[in-house]
Amino acid sequence: MEFFRIHRTIPFMHYRHVLNAISFVSFIVAVYWIFTHGLALSIEFTGGTQLEVKYPSAANTEQIREDLGQVSKEVLVQTFGTASDVVIRVPTKEGQTSGQVAAEVMKVLQAKTPDVQLKSTEFVGPQVGDELARDGGTALALVVVGIMIYLAFRFEWKFSVAAIIANLHDIVIVGIFSVMHWEFTLPVLAAVLAVLGYSVNESVIIFDRVREHFRTMRRADSMEVVNSAITATISRTVITHTSTLCMTLSMFFFGGPALHYFSLALTIGILLGVYSSVFVAAAIALYLGVKREDLVKQRKRDEVEEMVP
Repeated sequence: MEFFRIHRTIPFMHYRHVLNAISFVSFIVAVYWIFTHGLALSIEFTGGTQLEVKYPSAANTEQIREDLGQVSKEVLVQTFGTASDVVIRVPTKEGQTSGQVAAEVMKVLQAKTPDVQLKSTEFVGPQVGDELARDGGTALALVVVGIMIYLAFRFEWKFSVAAIIANLHDIVIVGIFSVMHWEFTLPVLAAVLAVLGYSVNESVIIFDRVREHFRTMRRADSMEVVNSAITATISRTVITHTSTLCMTLSMFFFGGPALHYFSLALTIGILLGVYSSVFVAAAIALYLGVKREDLVKQRKRDEVEEMVP
């Protein structure tokens, strides 16, 4: 189905060098930041006590973090939902129960702001957190490997390599969470896994259209074919991704704290997935020298002669 048709081919690949340079830099920064600064893992992964508190006005997270330094040096303080709602995560402390940790935190907070209110308290044991972190990493690795195997069978090797690299580019989502120090929870991990599949689907659709255009545009060079194929998918892309973004943005604005980072990861991932499929996957296919002969096999002369009566 198409809501509109573009009759003039858009030269997407003319901008590939600049955009790929930006992609490469952002990928390197994301990987560097993840390995050097890590992720703000939720207590689901680390174990500990999590408190949700509400301030009468906008909270100063830096000041709260400084005040709670006497409770723990590894305390995590973040706002969620509104500027006055704050989530505080304190790692497991030997010799203290979750209730004692929560009481100590609230004593420090109320000494500075008497009107602060405790909304909820949650505790996760360190053994459970380690198991969840290990299982989450295994799930992520299996998804990546599965995608690579699928692409290897689905396409000619140049397209497969391009799609795999574009899929790895989506690790920038995790990098953004690391740089912004947003909480990385189990729902966020689920969102990242969903985005990986979403991005691959977009690349497959574009490459299928490229293969079709190689068969019909016999005198066009590879860049013209790729530009034409991407242009032909724009209507479908707009319909699909606008509908999906409406859903994720609805969860972001109206889903409350439980869906806040999950919907945020999906929203960022959808936008990055479209970008990586168009400007990363297609561009890498061109860099690898994809051409008509790779997809449309020429018949041997003898076979053609046999067909002539």
